[in-house]
Amino acid sequence: MRNTRMLVVQLRQAQEEAAGLAAGEERLRIARDLHDLLGHSLSLIVLKSELAGRLAEDGSARAVAEIHDIESVARQALVEVRDAVSGYRQRGLAGELDGARAALEAAGTQVTVRLAGTPLPEALDGLLGWAVREGATNVIRHARATRCVIDVTHDGEATTLEIVDDGRGASPYGPGSGLNGLTERVEAAGGTVSAGPRESGFALRIAVPAAGGPGA
Repeated sequence: MRNTRMLVVQLRQAQEEAAGLAAGEERLRIARDLHDLLGHSLSLIVLKSELAGRLAEDGSARAVAEIHDIESVARQALVEVRDAVSGYRQRGLAGELDGARAALEAAGTQVTVRLAGTPLPEALDGLLGWAVREGATNVIRHARATRCVIDVTHDGEATTLEIVDDGRGASPYGPGSGLNGLTERVEAAGGTVSAGPRESGFALRIAVPAAGGPGA
């Protein structure tokens, strides 16, 4: 009986420790997701607000359309934040490519998207969607690029994503940047991330096995 009581106490302690660890991991997940989501959405809102202000000063009717876009982005960001907190957030590659194109063009960057071998398996589709969001956000914030190429290739054995710009070439990634969270996701899927300056501009490259996905 004494041993049984001791085992019960130890089991309860183990359960409490497990619950604490789970809560800590969930807080980290929410913090990481919110960082990635809001970084992109707020960057786009700022860009469109500046554009709307310039258009309004010039008396252009386009200012109204940009203001409506700002409202739409803000509402979508609110939905995504709620989904991230509840754990149901999932936006695929196609949606993120559309969002990246809109944001980059609002920043004055010409965008070229190349897709080969898509659609992707569901897990990879979501993972590369995150990667496109992170890469586009950093081009907008730091590159001052005039052109950006987003290249996705899936050949049945591996999937690669490259985001290349012709901007300043300085690395936008420092401690605590969104690249850390993205790298964690990619490595959990058995993939690799590389990022660095080119002769002219900056390149982000992600390679993931075809069977990759969170927890792979």
